[in-house]
Amino acid sequence: MIQVKRCIMRLGTKYFLQLLQSGVSHSKKYSRCSLTSVARSFNQTKSQIFLFAKYFTNACVVPDSQGGILPQRFFSCKDLLKSEQENWRACSANYTDITERLKKRLEAHYDKYSSELSSPVIRFEKYTYFEENGCIYRSEVGEVDERNVEMLLSAEDLPFHDSLIQRIRISPDHNYMATGIKSTHSEESACIVVKLNTLPKVECVILNVFSFEWATHDILFYTIQKNLQCQHVYLSDFSKKHSELVYQEQDARYFVDLYHTKDKRFLTINSNSKTTSEVWLVDCCHPFKSPVLVQQRTEGVIYHAEHRDNQLYILTSYGEPMGYKLMKTPVDSCGLDNWQSIYTVKEKTKLIDLEMFKDHCIVFLKFDGHLYLDVISLVSASVHSVKLPAWACSLELEPHPEHTTSTCYFWLGSPVQPPRRFAYSLVENKLTKHTEQEVPITMNCHTVHLEAKSKDETWVPITVFHNASSTELHRRPLLVHVYGAYGIDLNMSFKEENLMLVKDGWILAYCHVRGGGELGLGWHKDGCKTKKHNGIQDLQACIMWLHELGFSRPTLTALMSLSAGGVVAGALYNNAPHLIRAVALQAPFLDVLNTMLDPYLPLTIEEREEWGNPLADETCKEYIKSYCPYQNIRTQHYPSVLITVSENDQRIPLAGLLRYVCKLRKAVQDHAQVNSMNEKGLQMPNIILDVQPGGSHCAPSWEDSLNQVATQLAFLYKELGLDKQE
Repeated sequence: MIQVKRCIMRLGTKYFLQLLQSGVSHSKKYSRCSLTSVARSFNQTKSQIFLFAKYFTNACVVPDSQGGILPQRFFSCKDLLKSEQENWRACSANYTDITERLKKRLEAHYDKYSSELSSPVIRFEKYTYFEENGCIYRSEVGEVDERNVEMLLSAEDLPFHDSLIQRIRISPDHNYMATGIKSTHSEESACIVVKLNTLPKVECVILNVFSFEWATHDILFYTIQKNLQCQHVYLSDFSKKHSELVYQEQDARYFVDLYHTKDKRFLTINSNSKTTSEVWLVDCCHPFKSPVLVQQRTEGVIYHAEHRDNQLYILTSYGEPMGYKLMKTPVDSCGLDNWQSIYTVKEKTKLIDLEMFKDHCIVFLKFDGHLYLDVISLVSASVHSVKLPAWACSLELEPHPEHTTSTCYFWLGSPVQPPRRFAYSLVENKLTKHTEQEVPITMNCHTVHLEAKSKDETWVPITVFHNASSTELHRRPLLVHVYGAYGIDLNMSFKEENLMLVKDGWILAYCHVRGGGELGLGWHKDGCKTKKHNGIQDLQACIMWLHELGFSRPTLTALMSLSAGGVVAGALYNNAPHLIRAVALQAPFLDVLNTMLDPYLPLTIEEREEWGNPLADETCKEYIKSYCPYQNIRTQHYPSVLITVSENDQRIPLAGLLRYVCKLRKAVQDHAQVNSMNEKGLQMPNIILDVQPGGSHCAPSWEDSLNQVATQLAFLYKELGLDKQE
């Protein structure tokens, strides 16, 4: 599976099959979320080694000589933090009862819609590997029962508390298993290498690993993450107990990860910025030879490489029209001049993913709000299009390690429909719904596709869900979701809480504003750098149009976003507070200007391609200042807001959020004092900051996530006056 873009926003992996995918989508690096100053203490690495060593007393622990990601300490903000924690304790008491009621209802929904799905499995040659309760098991194909199951790694052996298995790779001879894990409470990660002999044994633990692939039976390539950046590739030869550096990226804008071509012939070293990429090939038959460059990076050209029959298949943004194309070139002459186009994604179409097979390539697409797939014959270059069910909004590919397979499996879902498994047969050219397990059918829910005209007359898509039996929609509460950054689609995957909201009469609206990727590369380009106002104006136009069409009203409208989506949501909060009653933000990016003015933060240089470089360009600085949520707080009446963040979040500076909340609260108080006689009907908004322990960014453990969702919904129910109704 070729990963189109290394970006953010998967908030956890629901199915183990997603953890075993051949691409890197399940272990994505979150894109925006900056750091405050990083404490560079080498003692932290030593303590990590001790942590691992106490779990694996006989294992070899490979330290990261470059150092890992170090926890943030906000000593200068201790008083502010203490004050906000006290404020939260006082405010949260008002939501305790409704939070507990909602939590119980959420647990019931989670049980109903999650328990029906059996543990996913993956077949790799003669073995089936599967996960259950955090443990990894193996059995021979066709013999999955208790008597023939072998445990390979136990959850008790994982070195982090509440750790998440993110990636699994099996060596070609099945003698080694490499497992990537990450703490749900911090950025700490590791690769655990298990020797799969008579009694599986942990052979080695490598710290701070982001991605890894087996080149041969006993040679593993891996990348090391330091301060949220990956720029080094190492090789470990387990037969000789030897490790060495094989690649180093010098440009801080680029992030390096690894991928195996589907036929296992090459390992690709992918160095990607937000807009440009470069690929190096490692010949798995000669892993100690120096990597070979496919095409030197060209500004604005993204490309990824697959291999078949001595040809490289290049998925790239190169050439006209704007958008992705599939090209091919001989391995021995793979420069840009030799790329030949065989397929072009049509205009305003989102390329979701691409999967290679022996003689076919399947491209998954979204156009005009609908999903479909194009099946490309690599022999005849013919294309067969298949439209997927109209209700589907999200798609997850199921991995198939053997490229000779003739069936492609994937899962379709929507915000209100649990994922269903589908199969496409390349032999029969037929799409079928897989029926191994019955997925509950959700309530009768209307899906409405709308378009709002933005300020510059661009039409912006909106997807709306509401109970089919609901009447008088203008009296119903409305929850608006938005993101709009990095060319990433707004998350439309299934969430159990959505069913509860729709049952309670809520209208759910997903606004696909510019800056996201819903309409292809051009949609992102029109909402980044000096066009960021487009996405903000898009959101305002969407909410106004929803109200005009009779979907709720301002006093019953809430806005929800997270991470980089906080820029668009925070800007609307400043510009049009009259359109909404309450806002819930999770780990939001709200101080763009001060973050981008600090080149010492790990992500600042990398993210200049999204936000611009205010240090070198005064015009850019003024433009960022014109929309930055923190910079544009003003003395006016604001809706209530709940901001949730982790205390040691490496990607969102707590210090910045503390300053934001203080400045916002002062603006609200100043406005109340000045206008106390003129606006007697307005209530003082609640400005609440909920600081969670730990350092997770938008990916907490299941229990923490349940608590956060229940708290956020309790806040919204209370603020919109729905707590008695609930």
